[in-house]
Amino acid sequence: MHPQIDTTAFVSITIGGKEYRHDVVIRLDGTIHKRKKKLSKIYTGSAHLISLAEIQRVIEQGATDLVIGTGQENQVRLSAEAMNFLNEQDVHVITADTPRAIHLWNGTCRPVVGLFHVTF
Repeated sequence: MHPQIDTTAFVSITIGGKEYRHDVVIRLDGTIHKRKKKLSKIYTGSAHLISLAEIQRVIEQGATDLVIGTGQENQVRLSAEAMNFLNEQDVHVITADTPRAIHLWNGTCRPVVGLFHVTF
């Protein structure tokens, strides 16, 4: 079962009562990791455009869904290459500003991976 996300605000996201002050990736097994934004910065020039290389590191075999929290102001996007890869893997992508994305995350019971941007 994936962890419940409690809340988000500028510069933070609280998951299971613990506050994180950086972007996070939530794995299928519920573990929470700091997002490796450098992979997107190298390939796209921005952490706001998620690269294929980053998505290949984030997505896991068995995931049917990927929830992406695009920040408080909806700034993060998937590159075309990343979106094509996810389509080929038959992964349903849900993108929304982070406050709405956490609501969608908490409401799903499917095998899901999450990537959440906290706006700085």
